[in-house]
Amino acid sequence: MSAAEFTDLEKRVTLWGVAIVFLLSALDQTIVATAMPRIISELNGLALYSWVTTAYLLASTVMVPIWGKLGDLFGRKPVLLAGILIFLAGSWLSGLSGEFGNLPLIGGGMVQLIVFRAVQGIGGGALFTTAFAIIGDLYPPRERGKIGGMFGAVFGLSSTLGPLIGGYFTDHGTVSLAGHVIAGWRWVFYLNLPLSIVSLFMIIVKMPKMSHHAKGKIDFIGAALIIATVVPLLLALTFGGHQYAWTSPTELGLFGGSAAGLLLYIFAERFASDPILPIELFKNRVFSTANLAGFLVSMSFMSTVAFLPLFQQLGQGVAATTSGLAQLPLMFGIFGSSILCGQLVSKTGKYRALMIGGLIVTFTGIWLLSRMHADTSRLDLAWRMLVLGVGLGPGQSLFGLVIQNAMPIEKLGVVTSSSQFFRQIGSTMGVAIFGTFLTAHLNSGLGKIMPGVDAGKLRAMGGAAHAGAAPVLPTFIKVIISDAITGVFALGLYVVAVAFLVTLLIPNVPMRDRSMMGAQASKKDDETVIPAEAHL
Repeated sequence: MSAAEFTDLEKRVTLWGVAIVFLLSALDQTIVATAMPRIISELNGLALYSWVTTAYLLASTVMVPIWGKLGDLFGRKPVLLAGILIFLAGSWLSGLSGEFGNLPLIGGGMVQLIVFRAVQGIGGGALFTTAFAIIGDLYPPRERGKIGGMFGAVFGLSSTLGPLIGGYFTDHGTVSLAGHVIAGWRWVFYLNLPLSIVSLFMIIVKMPKMSHHAKGKIDFIGAALIIATVVPLLLALTFGGHQYAWTSPTELGLFGGSAAGLLLYIFAERFASDPILPIELFKNRVFSTANLAGFLVSMSFMSTVAFLPLFQQLGQGVAATTSGLAQLPLMFGIFGSSILCGQLVSKTGKYRALMIGGLIVTFTGIWLLSRMHADTSRLDLAWRMLVLGVGLGPGQSLFGLVIQNAMPIEKLGVVTSSSQFFRQIGSTMGVAIFGTFLTAHLNSGLGKIMPGVDAGKLRAMGGAAHAGAAPVLPTFIKVIISDAITGVFALGLYVVAVAFLVTLLIPNVPMRDRSMMGAQASKKDDETVIPAEAHL
């Protein structure tokens, strides 16, 4: 069934259902963070704090290429429905963590939450990648720009509203039902339930059955080797410099295991009849350069956005809720530029200038943030964040869009999931690597003035910020913190510069319109024609 055969009603209802799904997945990456201090207090899980996020991240990241391949083989609709059901079950179970004491094989409430967050992540991996693949099924590349721009705006919106919603329910959501007290933080997970049910209904009732174009079978060996490659890498990056020194046997073993998994994957996929992530895709210059650029943009995005609240709470002494509200200019910038760029791509069919221009503005925005100080006013911070948001907007959807445009339609699920896969890896590496630089700068600065005080003790000193009150820190410590964080912003400039150079290498392949897409869909799989300029 080609895009032209879908009715406008089917497209609209499907799009709204997928938008809800996309919002759920994007929101869940940020909404839990502000609830975590209360969660670890009630579940007695401080030692396992980072695993709540790591479990979701690991499960969702490794499942992205697997879900993408399944969508190509069996269709988007059953894969999306399966992802929503798993995500819904994980959300419900996460909200129940600790309610019934210790469970067999799992244990106490904190371990339960970690396990159920991993279940959430398995389903969440299907939501992101299938959402963008469905857009590709419904609309030709020329028309995907405005839709992708809307979804990019949704991502920016969720990144900003997530901490606010999580903080509100944590502080004010505790209720008593039939004599049973439901802690406010549990609504952070229960909020997913009604939205998931609505999206399930819309997709089951109105989403058309989309014919899948690929033939083959599931590459179980390739899937296992992807997991064996990615899981040790993400664990090493998550714990390096914090739980373990980078040169410790644990870290070296994790990096070595990841490298071995990658080599085995490359070797095994040479003989696989239907590889889950075909190596030959990297011979396409659009695929390789756009994925690398998306990886770097995601890394630079996280190198700034992840540390802005820390700059405000510990460097400037504002409360957590206030720092969440201060993210609004960033959201408005991403929201507006993402939608505008999507509209321009749909009208003109040109994307390269927008991607390059976005990176120039991103570089400017990060440079402006790197020039801040502890006494920078909120208004001064706001306009700098607005500039950064305007620059980041185009990157939320355009890199994935140009990859879809340059590849055959029967590989839509694989190439869409690969784009999301590399972006998630970039985000993880951004937080881990720049977090390590931040810790090193803080330890160096604090050690010169207060021997024996490091970043770990500093977090304890500023812990009141997470409970809703501004941390009480001496002015000279705030200066050290703000200087360390702006130093990390400055390092992000190098990443953006490399992303700019890589983006210059992306071929300018014309956007296919509806007629071209229909013609391509009518060809046999082995007759699909890809523009010559897309190949290496």
